[in-house]
Amino acid sequence: MDFKQRTLKDSVGCTGLGLHSGEKIRIHIKPAPCGTGIRFLRTDLPEHTFIDARFDNVFDTTLATSIGSNGCRVSTIEHLMAAFYGLGIDNAVVELDGPEVPIMDGSSAPFVYLLKSAGIEEQQEPKQFIVVKKPFKLDDGQRSIRVYPSKELKISYMIDFQHPMLRNQEYELAFSGGDFIREISRARTFGFLKDVQTLKENGFAKGGSLDNAVVIDDFRILNEDGLRYKDEFVRHKILDFIGDLSLSQSPVIGHFVVKKSGHFLNQKMLTKLMASKKHWKILTFVSPEECTENSLRIPAFGLPELAPV
Repeated sequence: MDFKQRTLKDSVGCTGLGLHSGEKIRIHIKPAPCGTGIRFLRTDLPEHTFIDARFDNVFDTTLATSIGSNGCRVSTIEHLMAAFYGLGIDNAVVELDGPEVPIMDGSSAPFVYLLKSAGIEEQQEPKQFIVVKKPFKLDDGQRSIRVYPSKELKISYMIDFQHPMLRNQEYELAFSGGDFIREISRARTFGFLKDVQTLKENGFAKGGSLDNAVVIDDFRILNEDGLRYKDEFVRHKILDFIGDLSLSQSPVIGHFVVKKSGHFLNQKMLTKLMASKKHWKILTFVSPEECTENSLRIPAFGLPELAPV
């Protein structure tokens, strides 16, 4: 039963390119005490302002999720946040010497590897779980998100792009840390070749390449090695959704049915859901027996190398 908070055993870091800025950026992730949450720190700025990874700190969702506080901003956080969520890590400080989290290979897998290499440590305080009590819905034209009470975290996702390779892809994830790592974490961000030049002319995707994204022309995948999963596109959308959902700051127990969403709608859903307290409640568990008594399957973040503090 993974009901206690977690952090890292040791600090860990690496260097990578920013997808949109094109800058070489150093990331350094450090352990943090219970109750800290995930906090970002821009070491290249004199103010050294901490930015909490929370939905109410999101200021932009154009092509990525960006957070800010007191004029200090960090972009493209979703893949790292999905890795924290997938491994059940509640508390950490992320130091960056640039404006965005490095894109790595376009997925969460490098961050999962990085965090596991640092080691994950169980802490003394229990996690807080957000448990959905009543159905909730958000519609935006042909896009929608439905949220239902459930005994576990489940995400059912559907995409439908005007492209022969991205028509009507669906995937359902009954969340566990193991399934996240195997089935979701390696799915890469993707884009269309026809949009690349326009994006770069508008200041986006300066660091984008076939090394960190799946690129599609009118008929085929341009990446030499092809896809990692036959439905890699919808799996990456689930990865993004998990990263955005993590900004609730607590693991969620509920069933999300998502149709053609993106960062903007994910953020809008989370803001409205968190503001409507009749739709959810907070639960903590101090023993495995309490989890069983509530008939809930709390997300299984378990990793064999976990060691208690």
